[in-house]
Amino acid sequence: MSATAHLYEIFVRAPRERVWQALTDPDDTVRYFHGTRFESSFEAGAPYRNVIVDGDRLAVDGVIEAFDPPRRLVLTWHVNYDEGMAAEPPGRVEWTLTPANQDGSVTRVTLRHGDLALSPATWEHVRLGWVEILDGLKTLLETGEPLPPVDTGGSDIDAADVEGNWHRAQAITANNSVWELLDGRELGGGEVDDLLQRAYAAAYHWRRATGATTVNQARASWLVSRAHATAGQGAAALHHADRTSALVAEAADEVADFDHAYAYEARARALACLGRVDEAGEAYRRAATVTIADEQDRSIFTSDLAAEPWFGLER
Repeated sequence: MSATAHLYEIFVRAPRERVWQALTDPDDTVRYFHGTRFESSFEAGAPYRNVIVDGDRLAVDGVIEAFDPPRRLVLTWHVNYDEGMAAEPPGRVEWTLTPANQDGSVTRVTLRHGDLALSPATWEHVRLGWVEILDGLKTLLETGEPLPPVDTGGSDIDAADVEGNWHRAQAITANNSVWELLDGRELGGGEVDDLLQRAYAAAYHWRRATGATTVNQARASWLVSRAHATAGQGAAALHHADRTSALVAEAADEVADFDHAYAYEARARALACLGRVDEAGEAYRRAATVTIADEQDRSIFTSDLAAEPWFGLER
């Protein structure tokens, strides 16, 4: 799966009314939009076609979802000029035009092409294709002349890297959001579900993130275990605590000293939740006696170790 959307922004030295005209006037589109004419009745709900003038072939078709001149144009986007892409589901293209200075002589053009999670061929093909179109639009409006033919091949950007970076950003966001609910409050039923969903989302994205290691997986498993323990679900918490310990052992020298402490802490909390008091107490003591060299890391772990719930375990 590729990342699900492309987002581009440029500034064009032209009023947005003129930019809007260039987006919708067939006589303009044929000069910068890969030689295609934009054909439609131009209203929300209307079908449209982009037709290649040379040979009168259908390039793209879809439905206009929003038509708000000169501000916003939203279209479904189904490619027809390639058999493989034609078999993929349609994406969604959104144009937004905003004045970029006081007198409106410059327009900020924002283009988002989304809903591409199930359309990897289209994702890759339009990635630089949109750059050429946007630069062609800008050139035409600022000089009155179309952009000469350009070579959009040969990029060294790997789609897998784009996807991995996206997963990394989502993992960090989901991970941080878990702590919004682990603030000592008593969680309601809906909040418990939300907590678990956030923790599992973080684990899912960390497994697929650029640069992710076994250490990241161990920490993600710890977070899932903590979420289950907070929810009072001891069996699930213990399962993920054991997974955390296994991953910490697998990572060996890559882990930090505090990772060992957290592995014991997760097991202790899960066992306490299950009422296995003696085992929980032993795991807790082992967690508390791990040597953590960095003062800040030690302070953070001590705070986490003190946090409830401990289900009445004497510490």
